[in-house]
Amino acid sequence: MPSERRVVITGMGVVSPNGVGREPFWRATRAGISGVKRISLFDTSGMQVQIAGEVVGLPHNGYVSEKDRQHVARTVPLSIAASEEALEDAGLKPAQMDLEARRGVGVVLGSGGGSHEFTEEQYRLYYTGQLKRVSVYTIPSSTWGALASELSIKFGFRGFSHLISTGCTSSTDALGYAFQNIRSGVIDTVLAGGADAPLAPLILRAFALMRVMTTSWNHAPARASRPFSLDRDGFVIAEGSWMFVLEKLEHARARGAKIYAEIQGYGSTCDAYHRVRLDESGEEPARAMHLALRQAGKKPDQVDYVNLHGTSTVLNDRIETRALKLCFGSRAYQIPMSALKSLIGHPQGACGAAGVAATLLAMRDGVLPPTINLDQPDPECDLDYVPEIGRKRNIQTALCNCIGFGSKNSALVIEKYPAGNGT
Repeated sequence: MPSERRVVITGMGVVSPNGVGREPFWRATRAGISGVKRISLFDTSGMQVQIAGEVVGLPHNGYVSEKDRQHVARTVPLSIAASEEALEDAGLKPAQMDLEARRGVGVVLGSGGGSHEFTEEQYRLYYTGQLKRVSVYTIPSSTWGALASELSIKFGFRGFSHLISTGCTSSTDALGYAFQNIRSGVIDTVLAGGADAPLAPLILRAFALMRVMTTSWNHAPARASRPFSLDRDGFVIAEGSWMFVLEKLEHARARGAKIYAEIQGYGSTCDAYHRVRLDESGEEPARAMHLALRQAGKKPDQVDYVNLHGTSTVLNDRIETRALKLCFGSRAYQIPMSALKSLIGHPQGACGAAGVAATLLAMRDGVLPPTINLDQPDPECDLDYVPEIGRKRNIQTALCNCIGFGSKNSALVIEKYPAGNGT
């Protein structure tokens, strides 16, 4: 890979159910502390599902004015908060950048549900006769691409401003697209990541109709998300935002930026099988991982850690395990892997970015995040999922895997920076 096209991550911001801010999120994650709790945003009485990975402690008015809050989706303050932290972490100060510098920064946001929650609220107001309360910005704020524009407007970035919506793989794909654009020389810097806020009554009822969420743990929320455990029976819905600054390596070096890691490979495939089900073979998720490794120039035996999709559904965890064995062969049994969703629930299209954040911090500190609630081993899920307790381990190369509705599969390969050879 030509040195002028290497892509590095220089900033990270987090708004998570188990911690608002990068370090609070990481302290909770490495300690195995769950952010799943009873939903407080609306009345769940009579609903089958009453728990979620809900973000608490974020002062929304600090990111969106009181006047504007009623006119934008909840994803807007979540993503602005994470982006501000990422930019500050990267040492970028948009207010001090001149026009040409701001023209050199693009935005790619991944979101599976976009502004569903906002749109649902507008319909509720309309059908309950509260016409004067319906937002004058119902159309633009219900247009998912406008979410990326909200970030561009907030920070004055004049580069491309795109939203990627590919279901649960949305933010993995957003980071992949940002990587590709920098790598190919289109742009030098991109603010990229994911945000989703699917906590609303109709959205919960719709997921419940598909029978993909657990209904067994309303009394014990922190135990509800149980990836790879034999007694798992569905995912826990969640919200949050995880944002990053991606840069061309020389650009980051020239300004003396701290560098977390280098993105070296991205792969994406589709089973072309079903709206929500995965093909039993696991071949296409395995091929997405293969493609990412091939672009990175890595062999399976060079991977030190895998951050899993691990939703806690019977189907996903079984087939993801099968795909890992197809990709890594016997080596799959030797690679430690963990499922962040056991700690935060499933933040839909933002989940890939969440996994990248946990992986970067695991690389930084040499500590693997655990998979909690793995109480009963499943014979069909027999890999090393780092159960219950985090583990000290130096990570040089990691693979972040993601699987989504519509049979989509995406993976990223990330290398700790500087690499072992000092380059």
